[in-house]
Amino acid sequence: MKFMKIGTKPDTFYTEEATRTVISDIPSDLTIRIDNVCFLLHKLQIPLVPKCGLLQRLCSDADDSDIVTIDLHDVPGGEDAFELCAKFCYGITINLGAHNFVPAFCAAKFLRMTESIEKGNFVLKLEAFFNSCILEGWKDSIVALQTTIKLPEWSENLGIIRRCIDSIVEKILTPTSKVSWSYTYTRPGYIKKQHQSVPKDWWTEDVSDLDIDLFRCIITAVRSTYIPPPQLIGEALHVYACRWLPDTTKSRPLHSSGSQTEESREKSRRILEAIVSMIPSDRGSVSIGFLLKLLSIANYLGASPVTKTELIRKAGLQFEEATLNDMLFPSQLPTDQHFYDIDLVAAVLESYLVLWRRQSPLPTENSHMVRSIRKIGKFIDSYLQVVARDVNMPISKLVSLAEALPDVAREDHDGLYKAINIYLKEHPDVSKADKKRMCRMLDCQKLSPEVRAHAVKNERLPLRTVVQVLFFDQESGSRSTTHKPESITRARQAPIEAEAKEECDKKVQHEGTKSSSRVTETSEREIQKRMEAKMVRGDSEKGKERKGETNSTAKMMEPKQVFQRRSSR
Repeated sequence: MKFMKIGTKPDTFYTEEATRTVISDIPSDLTIRIDNVCFLLHKLQIPLVPKCGLLQRLCSDADDSDIVTIDLHDVPGGEDAFELCAKFCYGITINLGAHNFVPAFCAAKFLRMTESIEKGNFVLKLEAFFNSCILEGWKDSIVALQTTIKLPEWSENLGIIRRCIDSIVEKILTPTSKVSWSYTYTRPGYIKKQHQSVPKDWWTEDVSDLDIDLFRCIITAVRSTYIPPPQLIGEALHVYACRWLPDTTKSRPLHSSGSQTEESREKSRRILEAIVSMIPSDRGSVSIGFLLKLLSIANYLGASPVTKTELIRKAGLQFEEATLNDMLFPSQLPTDQHFYDIDLVAAVLESYLVLWRRQSPLPTENSHMVRSIRKIGKFIDSYLQVVARDVNMPISKLVSLAEALPDVAREDHDGLYKAINIYLKEHPDVSKADKKRMCRMLDCQKLSPEVRAHAVKNERLPLRTVVQVLFFDQESGSRSTTHKPESITRARQAPIEAEAKEECDKKVQHEGTKSSSRVTETSEREIQKRMEAKMVRGDSEKGKERKGETNSTAKMMEPKQVFQRRSSR
């Protein structure tokens, strides 16, 4: 940062309440009132009026002996900027830098302290400092540009904003090998001394100090001057978002009231919507994790539906790249009792599926779209296993998310079974109807032998699910010992399976009409016996055909023993 010192006399200004006076033997004959502050100054004895064209015109009708009072409530920069101009006229030492240049320059222009009034005047010195120091410096240009937000009209009319932006953009476009000025770069794990080359995104942190409107001007100017890599613009947006937007990834923010809080939320909403509008259309310009983080923040801030829809659309395009940690956001709705924001995941998944169905109406087994949807299926099942531990997670939301995936998305149901088992373990008070609702999603044929073995002994599962697991476990075991084609085995097993399921469903429906709460224990035993009989009879018929009736019957007795143990409990 560069500074300019003007004047040699010591500071003789002093303030008493709302009055600022110059220590002098000469009595004051000029009063300048700015807002609630009065300046007691001198007209001619000290070259104040001779250096200010505006004061010359306002004092032209007064005699030299008159005490003149002038109101300058509209001076840009207020009393502080006017005091810098007054001290310059008195020859008092003042220090100028990028932080106070803009108000001093605007006030000097307002007072008409130009060369036409007096040679070597304040405006000339300020312009020289602006051109030779501020615009030549990297951080000076940014600081000066940021101060223009307090005087936007004056800064725009005097060309300060445009010239600062041009200077900043010129330096951003400078090849990294020629970057010789100081910049801020505090990425985790980055040590400047260990890196000889300048990183391509060296400018993003310093620019993030700007107001959102000025930041947008910088990004727009960079993109219009040349075509930068989309990822570079995306990184600048990511840095700015981390600098100004609330973090919703750790815990649920407090929804407090108050004008100051609402004002802060409105500012954050404006920043969020501006960032979303600047995201390049190129896929991969920003990460899926960043898009999901913006969506979580949008839910917290109550952003517009347009902003949320755009974020969901962009996230859906890159959903395949997501990781589990990218999705673990706390819910931002104060009415939600559960911790995880499962609705966010469901919305992005729905967007992804719309695109997936449009691109792949009839996917083949080895196509890219099938591999993509199966990757999403594994990811969603892993997510379900995490949110299932939430003691306040409604079963309806869990089931809705699990059922949103098409059948082709799950090559096996092991992950889904684990999620269901975790939920039943963490929610022991789940009703029998809800248990059946959850387990209805399982396809026992898609369970691995290890998972089927676990399910048979799982006390938390409904009886019907255990029966189905036993049936398909028995079917797979029988199929592995026969030498006949698999199609014949399935054809003979299908009627047995269908008949057994139909009998089970009829019994459950009959009991349901008697009691709406649950199936009685007696009915469950009857269902067990009927299922056992069907399974034993079917397996016996197959055993006779392959002359292995004794072995087959012995195998079928194992499930029966399991039924007896569950019935005894």
